[in-house]
Amino acid sequence: MRKLIDDVRLIFKCCSLYYQDGVGQKEICRILGISRPTVSRMLSVGKDLGIVKIEINNPDNLLYGQLERELEKKFNLQEVIIVPSSENGKNHELGRVALKFMTRILRDGYYVGVSMGSTLQSIARADFFIENNVSCTFVPVMGGVGESRPDIHSNYLAQEFADRFGGKCVQLFAPALFSKRTLLEEFLKEKTIQRVTNLFRKLDVLIMGIGSIDPKFSTVLQTGYVDNKTLEDFGERGAVGDIILRYFDINGNTKPFDEFNSRVAGINLSQIKKILCRVGVAGGKNKIQAVEGAINGGYLTVLITDIDCAEGLLSLKK
Repeated sequence: MRKLIDDVRLIFKCCSLYYQDGVGQKEICRILGISRPTVSRMLSVGKDLGIVKIEINNPDNLLYGQLERELEKKFNLQEVIIVPSSENGKNHELGRVALKFMTRILRDGYYVGVSMGSTLQSIARADFFIENNVSCTFVPVMGGVGESRPDIHSNYLAQEFADRFGGKCVQLFAPALFSKRTLLEEFLKEKTIQRVTNLFRKLDVLIMGIGSIDPKFSTVLQTGYVDNKTLEDFGERGAVGDIILRYFDINGNTKPFDEFNSRVAGINLSQIKKILCRVGVAGGKNKIQAVEGAINGGYLTVLITDIDCAEGLLSLKK
């Protein structure tokens, strides 16, 4: 509780929702994933800190508070969190803030879907102290057995998150990509696999990276799921990015890539949209179009990004 009350960024957002947007305290509880007493206390602390006077003020140390609110309104997102840009290509702050966000929203009994990639790995290994264990079940939402970089596969990361939070996890022992759709369909009929895939309908939260079509930044390319020729072909067909190995265009449309997408062993996009809290984590100018496509497709409710990507999204015509 004390940590939340000390989170000035969160206090600002709470006050902004309540006083500027007229959102009731019950709805704020749902949006921010905090209790009713915490909302009440934050509104009070907001006054004590001078955040709330006649209007909502953005304190000097909240560099991105107003930008977050603008993105939330522009794209109708539940929450946006912005961190500084990275100077060395690896934004450790992105992972730390994402892990901090998870500690705020996760509750005992939750089922949490985990995708793959280096961004998810940076979250699982972020330098942030988790004060209390949360009895969650972490569920890999896609396969990944035998390919390169096993440390960024969904199974591996689900275990890392379970270890960090003191929860448990299940494992989906399957290739990420099948050579034929018919083979995948037969594979998914196995009862041992269905014990895991049936959990997709129970997910309370989904945490996922957003992949780029740029070969220099494509984890999918690095892990060997696609080759340069396939990625180039997808780009010519309008692909801007992928989530959970499903490619989409700037409008979030996946139809041009159905042949490939249908061979991925994991949660499908229609199931994703039924999850109440869908968290996308991505940063950098190279991810602007990928994030835009993911938002337009309705795959995200929460975005955790950096200032470079955020400013690019704000500059887009809507």
